[in-house]
Amino acid sequence: MTQRRNIPVTTPARTITDLRRIATPAQLRQAIRQTEALGLQTGLGRRADPTRSELEDLFLRLCAQHSLPKPEVNVRVGPYEVDFLWRARRVIAETDGYRYHRGNQAFEDDHERDLQLRARGYDVRRFTYRQVTETPLEVAASVADALGR
Repeated sequence: MTQRRNIPVTTPARTITDLRRIATPAQLRQAIRQTEALGLQTGLGRRADPTRSELEDLFLRLCAQHSLPKPEVNVRVGPYEVDFLWRARRVIAETDGYRYHRGNQAFEDDHERDLQLRARGYDVRRFTYRQVTETPLEVAASVADALGR
């Protein structure tokens, strides 16, 4: 048992284990994502599947279909975890599903994050679910343009 301010609490890893019995797959995935976003241990080890969402899966498939170089997936750049990184070209692609990027705070956080990453010398490109699914040629062209610089 872990304690915080003399109050018994479970670790994030134990909470994830307990949620497996009662949560829906979507709820469990969200709990894992939030735990990882906070930099906490889930007790799951490194996943074989590097993506965290359907949108990330679609974007990775789009890269392969358009012969774009394979990016690193969900890796750290300074204090941030980015969705896709082409390290040698200093290009980052973020895939923004509405669920996790809606609201004023998410909007402000995303823009602050982009400013910080650009200050570190990265070209940041953001794509929505609609763009990835409905205009994949434009998305691929944008990534190719960034990689060509």
